[in-house]
Amino acid sequence: QVQLVASGGGLVQAGGSLRLSCAASGRTFSSYAMGWFRQAPGRGREFVAAITRSGDRTAYADSVKGRFTISRDNAKNTLYLQMNSLLPEDTAVYYCAAHPVFFGSRWSPQIVASWGQGTQVTVSS
Repeated sequence: QVQLVASGGGLVQAGGSLRLSCAASGRTFSSYAMGWFRQAPGRGREFVAAITRSGDRTAYADSVKGRFTISRDNAKNTLYLQMNSLLPEDTAVYYCAAHPVFFGSRWSPQIVASWGQGTQVTVSS
């Protein structure tokens, strides 16, 4: 399995931007579809965005469409999430995730092969 380390979280004002990164170990990164999930206090983990192994297709939760962009660099074994126009309701711990299959926006947190450790994003109003 691939090991994942997420970074880039922090505190930002509403309307601001952050870029999350997820570094993968091993030489199998390009064998996995990748994605981001998030978990707010008192809530379950929810899908945010996903990208195919090659990066040719992406999928987003309706709540982030038009504001977030997922991308990957297979040469650098790194996944990214560019978050713009952040809202207080985007506050959560963000987790990167991997699975050999691209499920699109229907990717369930119960079907993840590997998780990153999570990075906190806090958006103040």
